[in-house]
Amino acid sequence: MTRNPQTAVVTAHGQPSAPAPAEADLAATAAAVAAFLPGWDVRSATLAAAGRLEAMMEDGAVVYPFFMSRGYFTGTVLPARLQGRPCRLATPFGLASGLPEVAANAVRRAAADRGWTLGALNLMLAAHGSARGPRAAEAAEDFAARLRPLLPGCTLSLGYVEQDPRIKTAAASLPAQSVCLPFFAQAGDHVKQDLPEALEAACFSGIVLPVAGALPGAPALIAASIRAASLDHDAAG
Repeated sequence: MTRNPQTAVVTAHGQPSAPAPAEADLAATAAAVAAFLPGWDVRSATLAAAGRLEAMMEDGAVVYPFFMSRGYFTGTVLPARLQGRPCRLATPFGLASGLPEVAANAVRRAAADRGWTLGALNLMLAAHGSARGPRAAEAAEDFAARLRPLLPGCTLSLGYVEQDPRIKTAAASLPAQSVCLPFFAQAGDHVKQDLPEALEAACFSGIVLPVAGALPGAPALIAASIRAASLDHDAAG
């Protein structure tokens, strides 16, 4: 008898003002993740696309929160949308134990490509922050604490979209040998509009990496988290 494939649903915030592009980007991420999960049915759904998450769900699925923290959306909005359906929630992307190494590799490559040494490098994490509560900033600060030992000699700072220190303020004093890493899962309006505007206002002359969710190694990291959540569920059962 052929066993039905295990189902995983990768879900993200999306872009309420224009759901389709973010939905397409998330579908591409899910396809990349599926390459590391043979035998799985990997689906995707942004919360901004009305009814999409509900349509993609299967009882017993692993739901992967493509979010950077356990904040308002993962703690309140997502459970409400799932409506008590039996599923397993994986660890949000921003809290994955392997994410600092993925980011460190990207920073090292960017520096090496330009002949920069880590000892002379300044790295700014550009994060969302939140007026709703501390979880978003706590996740960014925890990530920074785990990243620092992987980049010895590098000066690391944080700037936020929605709280102090703002990105413009944090970037204003950075020298030319600087890298900005957007601590976001997807490249929505904050990354496409707010971040460039803030960096331009700060006269930032360094380089900007892709969002954390688009770094090389991210799909494999997501797949590992989905597999771990499934194994935890099997053990619990």
